Amino acid sequence: MLEARNLSLIYRNERNDEYYALRDVNFLANHGEMVGMIGPSGSGKSSLLYILSGLKKPTVGTVYYQDRALEGMSYNDLAEIRRKEYGFIFQRHFLIDYLSVLDNVLAVVNQSQKAWHNTAINLLEILGIADFANQKPYKMSVGQRQKVAIARALVNQPKVIFADEPTASLDHSNARMVMDILASLKGQTTILVATHDYSILEQADRVVHMWDGRTIKTTLPSSLPKSTENV
Repeated sequence: MLEARNLSLIYRNERNDEYYALRDVNFLANHGEMVGMIGPSGSGKSSLLYILSGLKKPTVGTVYYQDRALEGMSYNDLAEIRRKEYGFIFQRHFLIDYLSVLDNVLAVVNQSQKAWHNTAINLLEILGIADFANQKPYKMSVGQRQKVAIARALVNQPKVIFADEPTASLDHSNARMVMDILASLKGQTTILVATHDYSILEQADRVVHMWDGRTIKTTLPSSLPKSTENV
């Protein structure tokens, strides 16, 4: 479904010194699988997520989506895949403040079709923010805005969801609700979750541990610490 081979991402400073954000990373996510990527800040998990989604290009290596190399796609083809087949949940919400909550959710689909409207309203109801459908997002709390971003990521029923710290601004009960929603999509949607919080990965199929730009091991969620404390 989604594979990365020998990825490295290299930055250079003013002295032209090299800094590896990722170093020789290989990654595979099968169709319908939930994969957690865990590690402290700076471990490379967000960089890997962005490269896998095609939002960032690796310095070295190749990403394949359904056996097609992203680097061989045109800008328009890649943009079309991101629009129709990918869903994104970022640490920053990237909501459009002058649009209503409902219009923000519908921004990634054909708003003129009633079916999309009904799907969006249903998601807002599940997330407990349907009463804010006509509200502007800048008037909402950070956690409420995060829920809007989650609804937007799910509305087009994507084949792959890229979630970067999806519960960072939510309390424990709301974080669990969001992860339950994502887990309910397993089997039909591939879900990649980058986080530093062990406690939200209980329902993942496996967890890739990252450190200093490398993948160091893969484990089952049952082997993770039972504490909800962050790394």
